[in-house]
Parts: sequence; structure tokens; C-alpha cells
Amino acid sequence: MLKINTVSKHFGGVKAVDNLDLQVESGEIYGLIGPNGSGKSTLVNVVCGVLKPTAGDVIFEGRSMAGQTPSTRLRNGIARTFQNIRLFGGLTVWQNLWVARNSTEDIRSQSILRRWLGSGTALKKEIETMLEFSNLADKADVLASNLAFGEQRRLELARAVAAKPRLLLLDEPAAGMNQAEVAELEQRIRSLREQGITILLVEHVMQLVMGVTDRIAVLNFGSKIAEGSPNDIQENTAVQEAYLGHSDQG
Repeated sequence: MLKINTVSKHFGGVKAVDNLDLQVESGEIYGLIGPNGSGKSTLVNVVCGVLKPTAGDVIFEGRSMAGQTPSTRLRNGIARTFQNIRLFGGLTVWQNLWVARNSTEDIRSQSILRRWLGSGTALKKEIETMLEFSNLADKADVLASNLAFGEQRRLELARAVAAKPRLLLLDEPAAGMNQAEVAELEQRIRSLREQGITILLVEHVMQLVMGVTDRIAVLNFGSKIAEGSPNDIQENTAVQEAYLGHSDQG
């Protein structure tokens, strides 16, 4: 579904991503790990179109994404979350989901006011489903800025899902969560895969990465140093010592 074809992203002399090849298969939960500064979020920004690669290409469903804006990529089926929560704080939970759902619609068909006032039964049911998915049904009329941190995390995920992506990029969705919240997030991610959504997960919380992914790639200084199943990565000595904090030596 997603092919990262010898992609590089350099900032002057800094090689944030360097000659990177990755392939994420349809229906897969693919993990991307590595220390801070290893290029994970830079890669996500390249895939989403926020950053233009210095070299290489991003292929989505067999088509090059070169020259496509982030909004075009969203309409084509790529959605994301952010490390730092970026909700519309002055809108309610329901309104945040409405905006996300309508961001992929053809806005030329009717004005935004008419779409707002004329939101049909089907759309309302979709939003209600997202509220249930995020366990925020009782907070539908609460401003996003007034939610607790964990609730904001859940809303951001639901907002991304509301755009009906085929590929969902999750950039450290477990940041700041406690163990119970991480376990709930794992179940939500599994349920999204069951709905047919392919997921690229960038994460530092190993409980989540090892529990939910099919395959994992490890980055260091913008380059891939390991790739395989969670078990493969856990048993890789270099990865254990450098990234997971484990060592076979006493």
C-alpha cells in the first residue's frame, strides 16, 4: 500500500532521513521506532506532504505522491495524528469530528453553511459512532480545549478516523498516557485494522509497539538499521542495547 522509495530529507548538512526504503502492506500495523532525532516524525511529514523529500519518492496504492498537497493526500486516503495535540480548541468535540468528516467531501457541491445546517442522518450517525469509539459520547458538546489530556488524545485519533482514511499515520499516540490508557489505545488500533485501515505507528512506548504491530523498522540517524517481527526486533542485540534498553551482558 505504502512504499518509501529511497527517500531522503536533508536540512542543510543534517540528514534527517537518508536513502530510506520501507514498504507497508495493506491491512498491516507497521511500527517505526528509534531514538529522538532518528527521523521518524520527519518521515511522517514527508508521507503527509508537509515536507518535500530531498530525494526519492512516496508511492501510495501504486501512485506517486510527488507534488500533492497535504489536503490532496487526505482526500486520497492518508490521515494522521500529531505528537503535539492539534485540535480545534474553540470547537466542541462534535464539531471537531464534523469538520474532519467534511474535510474529504467535495466542498464545491454546496456551501459549508448549507452542509453545517443540513448535516444528514447518515453523517450524524457516523459522528455518533466516532464518539462511541473514542468514549466521548458524554462530552460531545464540550469544547476540545476543556477536555482532559487523555480525552484530547482520544478525540485526535477519532478525528483522524472520521476522515475515513485507508492509511492512518499515528505519530506517538501514546505519549503521556498511563498503562491503562495505553492498553485501551491498543484495542482501538486493533479495531481500526479490523475495519480495513492500514496503520503506520511511530511510537516510543514499547508496550504498545510490541503488543500491536505486525512488523517493525528501527531507524537511527535517518537510516533503517533493523526490520522484522516484534520478536525479531526484541532479539536483535544491537536494537536491545541501543533502543530498548536491554543487554545480554551483565
